[in-house]
Amino acid sequence: INLKMPTINLDGEMTVLAADPEVVKALESSAMTWQKSISTALEEQLKKVPQGNGPLAEVDLWCEINDTLSALTEQIKLPEVQKVLEILQQAESQRIGDLQIVLSDLRRHHVEALDNVKCLLALERHFKNLTYGADFNVVLNTIPSLMNALRMIWIISRHYNKDERMLPLMERIAWEISARVCKVVNLHVLFKEDRAAAKKKVAEAKSTLEQWKNCYFDVRAQIEASGREQHWEFDRKRLFEKTDYMASVCQDLYDILQVITEELYNVFNPELTTVTMNPKCIDELVRGVNGLTCPMEEITFDPFSIRSACDWKLIMEEFKEQVSVENVKQIFVQNLKDPPLCKNHPPVAGAIYWSRSLFYRIKHTIIRFQEVEDLLTSERGKEVKQIYLEVAKRMKEYEDEKYSQWRDRTEEIIPMLLKNTLLTSSVTEEPVTTKENVRFIVNFSPVLQEIIIETKYMEQLGFPVPEIARYVALQEDKYLRYTNGLKNMLDHYHKLMGTLNEAETKLLDDHIQELWGILKSGHRRLNWSSLGVGDFIVRCTRAIRKFESLVHQIHNNSEDISNKLLFIESTNLFKFPPSKNDDELPKVKEFFEYVKCERAKDVAQMVRKYAVIQQLLIKVEGRVANTNSGKSPKLTSYYAYWENRIYDVLTQLIVKNLQAFNAATLGNVPLFQTEAILSVPEIILHPSASEIEKMTVQCVQDCVEVTKHFVRWMHGTCIACPPQHVKEDEVVTFSFYSDVSQSPVVIEQAVLITQNVHKLLASLSKYLNQWKRYQPLWKLDKGMVMERLAAEKPTCVTFDEELQFYMKVAQEVTQQPLIKDEQFIRLQLAPLAYTVQEHARGWVFSLGKLLNESAREELFSLQEEMQVGLFSYSCM
Repeated sequence: INLKMPTINLDGEMTVLAADPEVVKALESSAMTWQKSISTALEEQLKKVPQGNGPLAEVDLWCEINDTLSALTEQIKLPEVQKVLEILQQAESQRIGDLQIVLSDLRRHHVEALDNVKCLLALERHFKNLTYGADFNVVLNTIPSLMNALRMIWIISRHYNKDERMLPLMERIAWEISARVCKVVNLHVLFKEDRAAAKKKVAEAKSTLEQWKNCYFDVRAQIEASGREQHWEFDRKRLFEKTDYMASVCQDLYDILQVITEELYNVFNPELTTVTMNPKCIDELVRGVNGLTCPMEEITFDPFSIRSACDWKLIMEEFKEQVSVENVKQIFVQNLKDPPLCKNHPPVAGAIYWSRSLFYRIKHTIIRFQEVEDLLTSERGKEVKQIYLEVAKRMKEYEDEKYSQWRDRTEEIIPMLLKNTLLTSSVTEEPVTTKENVRFIVNFSPVLQEIIIETKYMEQLGFPVPEIARYVALQEDKYLRYTNGLKNMLDHYHKLMGTLNEAETKLLDDHIQELWGILKSGHRRLNWSSLGVGDFIVRCTRAIRKFESLVHQIHNNSEDISNKLLFIESTNLFKFPPSKNDDELPKVKEFFEYVKCERAKDVAQMVRKYAVIQQLLIKVEGRVANTNSGKSPKLTSYYAYWENRIYDVLTQLIVKNLQAFNAATLGNVPLFQTEAILSVPEIILHPSASEIEKMTVQCVQDCVEVTKHFVRWMHGTCIACPPQHVKEDEVVTFSFYSDVSQSPVVIEQAVLITQNVHKLLASLSKYLNQWKRYQPLWKLDKGMVMERLAAEKPTCVTFDEELQFYMKVAQEVTQQPLIKDEQFIRLQLAPLAYTVQEHARGWVFSLGKLLNESAREELFSLQEEMQVGLFSYSCM
């Protein structure tokens, strides 16, 4: 639009031009033309609407309006136009007022258009992503940022901060998202695509539609939480009615694909074709599944249009009906050989119940769809109805076949099951006492229990049951009472037998045989039709309790004997004397005497405990054999069992004590002390090493000989063997010593102790060798050494050197450690050090004596010389 300029010459002063009537009249004519042109242009621009339903159409609209209004505004700013306006204003023309009003409207609408363009251009990138984005992921990522941008426009814009502007824009965005979904999700080709890709496409479309609504409410909540911004209260129906409906349609499509892919096609795997006897049936089912989506591929209406909601609902109802029938048919074919059973349902009645539940499921569906007008009268509906009738017929045949097989088998097998004996055992022959426990089992067949349950369910399902099956079912409580009573009785018996060891089983053999004699009637004679089952359970229970009382008495005596043996086994045969103080320990002989005395006291107690065992065994004999001789033939193996136990206990007693003593010899805690003394010319231990070793060996031997106090029993009894006179003056007592002392473990420990002590004594002797450097003190003859030294007439310096040497030796000895702890022996070196010092002092004394004599001789000689000299001087 171009504003036409006046043809009159406007050169000259403005006041002169404003005073010229002809000029003013010409300019007023131009002003009227401009006013009409601008008003028409404004009216045309404001009447324009977006050329499209999407948000980009609104962007294009405002860009076009802005361009037009900008062109007019720029023309108004031209100098010629401005001069015309000023002349008319000075001339106080009546036309200037109307023109100024139009110009004011132009400026106002131009500012609005410019502001809207700026805001919409900020959103243009998001709008293009919605319209031209490569896939739904682009759209999904765009919606949150777009919604945040809309919030920003809502805050800063002077025109899009009102409902009448923002709501239509959002409505266009919703339309664009809906159009994108409609374009991508095309039902005519959707079900022909790869099913996984189709499912993904539909899921993304639904997510996109839901994202639009969710992001709107998220931003709305943020605005409300801020408390500073104007709230969003837009018409939700205009924004979300269509997208919500489309999301529900997408969900329906996803469910259809899910059912077809996961629940129907996955059933027809190669294994099913192999197992099923009729592969053609499987092929028929596959074709039926493929035809489920035909109505959707052939629809003539827009499924995403709310106006077509009723038509889409009808399509979905028909699909669900078809799926229900097809699904049930597949389940029936797939599980025909091994139907899934409800909890506690028996196999046959459970299979019939499963078949009926499937039938009622499709029957309920068919009845419900009959209520929908024209649903089953269509071609597709007639096909579904025919499939339903075929499946129902097959299910009825399946029920009849299952029932007939069960009835015939039940009438045949029940008489045989009722003839089963009450009990059976883990051995086929008559039970005998063996090392293995014979286990009795309640011989109530699980098949009979299953028949009882089947009978009850068959009657509930309306089938006539055989009379014999009904009779057995009516006796269920009685059978349950019998089986529980027998099971509790046998559990009691097996638990009791499990407490017996082999020796006790042999001991109680007669009583066990007597108990088995009572159980034999249930094992051989009584069956589940017998009348005396309850009395049999009572007799067995009473006999088991009597046997249990005897077993408890035997176990009490066994526990007493075991306690006596435990006391013997845990006795310490090497009790060491307590040390008097930190440095003083008992001497060797004192130590071993103390051990010997303490051992004698303990052995006396052990022997008394051992003697009590014989009395306890006689007590057992009284319980089992009703005798108290101590030599009952019935207890021969029991006596031998305890004699072996006693041997094992005594062996362990000796081995443990020897091991403990050996550990003590290798430890770092000294137990006794010995002395190192000088027995010229040798340095020895006192007592000597051989004596210490001998005393140690004797102590070990005494420990083993403790078993001599435990006299063996006569064969087949628990009576001690009397002393045997081998020769007139030799008496032999049979004890456990001869056996225990020959035990390899005992011999090994005894030899080990001897070797360790020998090594220790050798180590101590080696340690004493360092004192041999002082041997010259006692090996040299002082007299000869002094004579030889006197003959040499030593000087005082020589005497001084010799005296210093021996005094140094005496001093050095005092600095030597006087106690040496080596493992379990403490070596006292004080006596040896004292003796060495004495020898050193003896040499000092001898040297002093020699020095004294030598000095006296020198003194006397000097005195004589002095006297001779004085005499000669006086003579002169």
